[in-house]
Amino acid sequence: MAMADLAAQGTGSVVSLSEIAARQGISLSFLEQLFAKLRRAGLVKSQRGVTGGYKLINSPTAITLDQVIHAVDVDIKAHGCTPETKIACTGRSDRCLTHNLWGALENHIEAFLAQITIDDVIKEKFPVAELAE
Repeated sequence: MAMADLAAQGTGSVVSLSEIAARQGISLSFLEQLFAKLRRAGLVKSQRGVTGGYKLINSPTAITLDQVIHAVDVDIKAHGCTPETKIACTGRSDRCLTHNLWGALENHIEAFLAQITIDDVIKEKFPVAELAE
């Protein structure tokens, strides 16, 4: 939401986090944490001073949602288990029957987010999957 808000203000516009927080109803301290990560990932640039804030480094057409999500260290997880745990999905040593289904779903979500840019979000242009009736 915050990256879409920033992009919606215009390419090259410097926007304060307090403005984004007010428009989107997001905690300012939470935005500060997110934008520090986005800056380290090279997606935004900060500008200090009275007219300071953040701006996008690249065009909204060049920033995909998967880049944003990975920059803020969010994992797309449908699994209940993790590779780091010694026990599998069932709490024992075996995988649940739907383990591979959830892995496939995670892959589809990642691929979907890699196709969507910040510009697509602003313009509400999303690929639509055909659903069988």
